[in-house]
Amino acid sequence: MGELLDVRGLTVELPTPRGWVRPVNDVSLRIAAGETVGLVGESGSGKTMLSLALMGLLPAGARVSGEAWLARKDSAGADAASAGRMAAAVSGPAQASPQKNLVALPEKEWRSVRGGEIAMVFQEPMTSLNPVMPVGAQIAEAIRAHHPHLSHAAVQQQAVTALHRASVPEAESRAKQFPHQLSGGLRQRVMIAMALAAGPRLLIADEPTTALDVTVQKQVLALLDHLRREMRLGMLFITHDLGVVAQVADRVAVMYTGRIVEQGPVREVLTRPSHPYTKGLLAASPTLERGKLEPIPGTVPQLNALPSGCTFAPRCVWRREDCVAAVPELRPISAQAREASADHSARCVLV
Repeated sequence: MGELLDVRGLTVELPTPRGWVRPVNDVSLRIAAGETVGLVGESGSGKTMLSLALMGLLPAGARVSGEAWLARKDSAGADAASAGRMAAAVSGPAQASPQKNLVALPEKEWRSVRGGEIAMVFQEPMTSLNPVMPVGAQIAEAIRAHHPHLSHAAVQQQAVTALHRASVPEAESRAKQFPHQLSGGLRQRVMIAMALAAGPRLLIADEPTTALDVTVQKQVLALLDHLRREMRLGMLFITHDLGVVAQVADRVAVMYTGRIVEQGPVREVLTRPSHPYTKGLLAASPTLERGKLEPIPGTVPQLNALPSGCTFAPRCVWRREDCVAAVPELRPISAQAREASADHSARCVLV
């Protein structure tokens, strides 16, 4: 399966009164078409900042380095990418690349990428939706931005179709309502409809089930999974709930102080975690069996006062002297010793 998104060494730096900080530090991950990658970690780990970097929505003054390669619409995975490279080798530099680097993308090109190729469902729909516009008009605005040639009637029909696709009941009448007239679950469905209205290939869902009750949360998760399969979307699902990750993700990346500290197939990472931070998150998560939860000691350090070496060392019960010597590399888990897949890796000296 070819990569839809291939992030390599992505780093984001932000200016503060105390100097530059790195909320995203040397992050590498990949997402294939039709695949869901879960991104987990405590608040302040850099999850949302990574998503904003992939959407080109970083605050003014931010510095970005590294690479984030998005396959072009006419590319179909690794085979198309290989064919493009072979064509470029034969015909010279005139051939178009099968990928585009989002980090180097000019601002004028972002308008077609946002919504048209990459879309995002934000955490709180009430603060994302315009309170003085009917929700159907807001969806129509997103469609018109990417398909200006469509007639007014066609745009309105596509907006209603997007609401139907997002399982909004009575879509025609709901399209005329304002956000405050809808429940939290319906507002989140409207956000999903708006995100997918222009036909993107990559969806970033930033904690889309926060503040929803359990029943509505299950419905929204089922809807996202159905749309991913139907539209063959790549999806980056950001959450702090490991139970949700186990339900929706194919692979998972665990983030701490801007770095990915463990990643791999979701079942393998959650059943055989290798990084102490991942083990701590699992121990602090409630289960169906009643038992005492074990919180991780301490708090996430401030980005302008990170400890030397492994940034999790001050909170780690297995820390050693070499933990503070240098930042550990992301090392593959031994497949022979742990029956692990080649994709499972962790940033720890104990690996």
